[in-house]
Amino acid sequence: MRKNKRRKPMGEINVVPYIDVTLVLLIIFMITTPMLQTGVDVDLPKAESANVEQKEGGKPPIIISIDKDKNFFIEADNGSEPIKVMPDEIDEKVTEIIAKNNNPQVFIRADKNVDYGSVVTVMASLKNAGIPNVGLMTQPEDN
Repeated sequence: MRKNKRRKPMGEINVVPYIDVTLVLLIIFMITTPMLQTGVDVDLPKAESANVEQKEGGKPPIIISIDKDKNFFIEADNGSEPIKVMPDEIDEKVTEIIAKNNNPQVFIRADKNVDYGSVVTVMASLKNAGIPNVGLMTQPEDN
């Protein structure tokens, strides 16, 4: 005697495959995130200095980078590509950025092999653009 019994539909979702996929994606993001660092390749000088806190409002600072070949770049947003500029265009570009972003922090990120005159040129351009305080970025010293 065979009972003709129908199977009930299962009311549970098998979540094990979803957990596996989530784990794989988490590992992929953990590996690739450090590789997404954008910006200009600059070998910063080492110095002992205090960390600078970001100003209230959460707006990212303006970073002017000078690489070892004396190319000048402006980074206004953390996610955007740096804009290559000529030294005489820096004050114009910074003035445009200031018009959109009032009272931003400005930092100069120069390679340690760049001569002092290039950094002073950038500082003078920023002064002409109306930036009273400029920070210089360095690497922390290894103890």
